[in-house]
Amino acid sequence: MAEFGYDRRDFIRALGASVAGIGVAGALPTYLQAKGTTYPISILHTNDTHSRIDPYPAGSALAGQGGVAARMELIRSIRDRASRSILLDAGDFFQGTPYFNFYNGEVEIRAMQQLGYDAATLGNHDFDGGMDNLLLQLQKAGFPVVSANYRFGRHGLAQRCASSVILRRDPLKIGVFGLGIKPAGLIPPAFVPQLSWGDPFEAARCQVSCLRMIHRCHIVICLSHLGLSYADERPSDRRLALEVSGIDLIVGGHTHSFLDIPEVHYNPEGRAVYVVQAGHSGLRLGRVDWEIKLGRTTEAAPTDASLIPVGERLNVG
Repeated sequence: MAEFGYDRRDFIRALGASVAGIGVAGALPTYLQAKGTTYPISILHTNDTHSRIDPYPAGSALAGQGGVAARMELIRSIRDRASRSILLDAGDFFQGTPYFNFYNGEVEIRAMQQLGYDAATLGNHDFDGGMDNLLLQLQKAGFPVVSANYRFGRHGLAQRCASSVILRRDPLKIGVFGLGIKPAGLIPPAFVPQLSWGDPFEAARCQVSCLRMIHRCHIVICLSHLGLSYADERPSDRRLALEVSGIDLIVGGHTHSFLDIPEVHYNPEGRAVYVVQAGHSGLRLGRVDWEIKLGRTTEAAPTDASLIPVGERLNVG
């Protein structure tokens, strides 16, 4: 498995074609925004849904829980009440039920499309059908897939996947970039002959600089499939929060961690970084409500957060 490093050329490259724009058209330029005005936004998130299209079957310890239909009901209910929202996924949407074995991920992608995902990143299991299959399925998706530390050589995934995306919810600009776990020992090399991996922290610094300094995003979110933490020094979400400045929220995956409330860490500048993860199999829908105040400086902080059980009727507010 090849690895690569980053230099200034990567930063210059990141300022251009690697950033895609998507979302509400006609967002106000910065100089026309109402000064000192606070704007709420709800950030909804999932990870490691692992082809769980249906609820868990009768007889299972999790009978009736999960499932795309129940998740859609929750998402619609929140969107009906929230003035602004985005829906994100931190990877491993493939593999785990016969849906993937029989349909190679098409059902999962079409479900995500129907749910209205705004961006996703890649997990190691998303390569379980190989790079060609992943490209085939992602071509059916109407949402961006971001990964800043994977490179795909001459493969078509290089054109399909961006390093980052800017989501616009008037007048807010939300920068979102993705990070993938080191493939060695997790993805058979035969499945990913053209995939190379770079240091995720270096990639994160590059993307933060681009999204903050050039694109003037009001908030920066990392979709991470690194995992929450490890006993050794492997890259993880906790390490990312502590070592890289400029990230507001890390939406994590891979370790299947149920974080009922966000973890709070402090970056090298002493600013709070929030880390969330919503377990696995679509059993929970994560929600983080933020308020972003635009003025001479941007102030952004969460006001509430929860993991909402999927498959139970709840007041989602």
